[in-house]
Amino acid sequence: MGFLIGGGIILLIIIIWIVCYNSLVKYRNWVEESWYQIENQLKRRYDLIPNLIETVKGYTKHEQETFAKIVQLRNQTVAPDQTREEQMEANNQLSAGLRQLFALREDYPDLKANQNFLMLQEELTGTENKIAYSRQLYNKTVREYNTKIDSIPTNIVASLHNFQKENMFSIPAEEHENVKVQF
Repeated sequence: MGFLIGGGIILLIIIIWIVCYNSLVKYRNWVEESWYQIENQLKRRYDLIPNLIETVKGYTKHEQETFAKIVQLRNQTVAPDQTREEQMEANNQLSAGLRQLFALREDYPDLKANQNFLMLQEELTGTENKIAYSRQLYNKTVREYNTKIDSIPTNIVASLHNFQKENMFSIPAEEHENVKVQF
């Protein structure tokens, strides 16, 4: 009888271990999948930027510094040796650079009326919205994964199988500030 109870306890521990391990794998895969969604949208934005810059260049001859900065940031976003955190930071900086580029339309009325510019701006705005949604999904998935790693008994399985917590995609400080509107 004692042998059956001991065997039952061992079997229960093995089952719990397998369930915990499989749930960690599932959550880790969800984190990876949600990161790939962000990368897909970042690639779309990456592909739209050269067309936008070429359109704007024709109207703004004195903004070479802005263009150079955006091209540099664009190239940084796809550097192969970057960590996920470095990619996040580079993309936050690129978003700020694009806002600066869109602000140029106020100084150049002809640019405001250019259909190609308006279409590219609309596409980029849509892409930025998709990036924001993808970031939200990624952060939600990372939060659930990290919570799973912190929970008992999964935390034991996670530490023994080297499951590491993931970092969330943070919002740049300037996006936390209120928008200043002048009339």
